[in-house]
Amino acid sequence: MNLYDSPRYLSAGDSALVVEFGDSINSKTNNLVNHLMLNIENMRPQGVLDMVPSYRSLMIYYDPLVNSFDELVKDLKGIKGVDNDSSNEQSRMVKIPTLYGGEMGPDLVFVAEHNGISIDEVIKIHSGAEYRVYMLGFSPGFPYLGGMPKSIETPRLSSPRTVIPAGSVGIAEKQTGIYPNASPGGWRLIGQTPIRLFDPETYPPALLRPGDQVQFVPIDQETFDSLQNSNRGN
Repeated sequence: MNLYDSPRYLSAGDSALVVEFGDSINSKTNNLVNHLMLNIENMRPQGVLDMVPSYRSLMIYYDPLVNSFDELVKDLKGIKGVDNDSSNEQSRMVKIPTLYGGEMGPDLVFVAEHNGISIDEVIKIHSGAEYRVYMLGFSPGFPYLGGMPKSIETPRLSSPRTVIPAGSVGIAEKQTGIYPNASPGGWRLIGQTPIRLFDPETYPPALLRPGDQVQFVPIDQETFDSLQNSNRGN
């Protein structure tokens, strides 16, 4: 774990800056990213237009005609808790019902064979872990989840699929994730959730947010069909 003694403020062009907290991926560093973002949302510093959180840094877009780089850095340094590891936000636990295998998870057999375990063991291991949402990206609402057990790590597909159904649960190397919308992708698909992860007609449009805890809950086909017929399954 390599957390900087103090954040680094990096220019990203004439209208954006990056606040970097460390050089490795871990929950402590990611907590600081989310802590700063929440405080900026509450304080609403002059000129700030948008923010994009990632594993270990926060990209801040601003209007250079309203606030200069140096002025914005000064404002950010004045936010309580930014220069230490004091952030400890309360995270939500979100349970994701998942139908594993079959047409929903065409790569489940490969994941089991690659790791020398049974299909049932893959499901038990994957659903038995608690994951952290480190960031959203790739497509709107796509959660990059950390904390997957090494025993089911599996490489990506050598050639991505052109279309992956919305709700597909996949594995790529050390991570697991959920495709919120139909899209191309190269992750190994092991199941699918009937829960809608991204809905532009709701606010917020994304079901998950950085810092959330996620756990997958195995379900059968009947439960899947029932939840799928009830919007987000709520």
